[in-house]
Amino acid sequence: MAAGTGEHREQLQDSLQPKDFAYHEDEFILEGVAWPGAALSRFDRALLGAWQERMARGLFRYHLAELPTRVLPGTMRLLAQLNAQRSTERRRPQAVRSLTQPFDPQQFNFTQIRPGEVLLRLRRRPSAESDPAAADHVLVAINVSPLERGHVLLLPEPTLRLPQVLTPELLRVGLEAVLLSAQPGFRVGFNSLGASASVNHLHLHGFYLAHPLLVETAPAEPLCPARGLSLLHEAPAPALLFYTAGAGLEALARDACTAAARLLALGLAYNVFVTRGAPPDGSAGPGAGLRLLLWPRRPRFEAEEGAAFNVALCELAGHLPVPTAAVFEELSETEALRAIRRPLLPEPEMRRLAADLARLLEDEAPGALPAGGAAVATA
Repeated sequence: MAAGTGEHREQLQDSLQPKDFAYHEDEFILEGVAWPGAALSRFDRALLGAWQERMARGLFRYHLAELPTRVLPGTMRLLAQLNAQRSTERRRPQAVRSLTQPFDPQQFNFTQIRPGEVLLRLRRRPSAESDPAAADHVLVAINVSPLERGHVLLLPEPTLRLPQVLTPELLRVGLEAVLLSAQPGFRVGFNSLGASASVNHLHLHGFYLAHPLLVETAPAEPLCPARGLSLLHEAPAPALLFYTAGAGLEALARDACTAAARLLALGLAYNVFVTRGAPPDGSAGPGAGLRLLLWPRRPRFEAEEGAAFNVALCELAGHLPVPTAAVFEELSETEALRAIRRPLLPEPEMRRLAADLARLLEDEAPGALPAGGAAVATA
């Protein structure tokens, strides 16, 4: 049953207004973030305080208590969490038939969320007059069917009606949000159409998961060091890995979206996961910089019948929210890895694609916009 319903819930939503949260790059926390986590940053306090207030007032579809959690025996340290209510109470995913399906105003979209569901309006203070994105704001809204504590959506202005195609502008804000948090467990991610996106309206996910994951520290094979690109093998799901120690976020976002646009052009879907992590060569600790993982995959537009879980950004990173106690108790690493890796490319194909993307980035002129990487508003 939903935690708050009817007229009372609507009145509560209308009485809550989002807070403006202006930030500058000098607030990015570039050192000292390590497990089990430090004191909350200004960003953490603002997000979690507003999120917990909405939970207390019943604005979610269910009350999220502490979730049963276990690490599956095995080398990948997969983290299973039992979240039965999400599987029964969440909104039914939209019907998607194409990787580039236009925005449809007749389907559920984020212009329909109530004011009380929006926690913050993020706005980057300009570091220079030439910073074109500084004037734009990004909304931080609750995910009414949360995976974990602090589960939010990062939304560009909803009235732009942008479809679910990742843009450098939104991704940069996601990268900055991770650096604004003092918690190593605050992660950001993206599911494309055909890769478990449930709403075709541009958004990122953000959430706190108080457990380390192997993808934070696993070593990677260099592909294009000048652009921070490597190939991650020793992880639950092999991935393209972009890394930065904290500088050049605009360039990192642009490069990742260039790669994502090439995937769409090749008929591939993709997922993205951003976390604090170690350099690809393991030369520093897990909180030394940012890791952005990009998984190319075969598109799938319907849930797999009989599957223990859907494979989206969390599952690929090794975080497995599962719907039933039986799956939670009985799932093995072998079974989980088989499910996680099923939609991914075979290793030879992945290697060819990785080499192609490395050449693409090497040829890309610094400062150039990614071909096809920016979504266009639709009527």
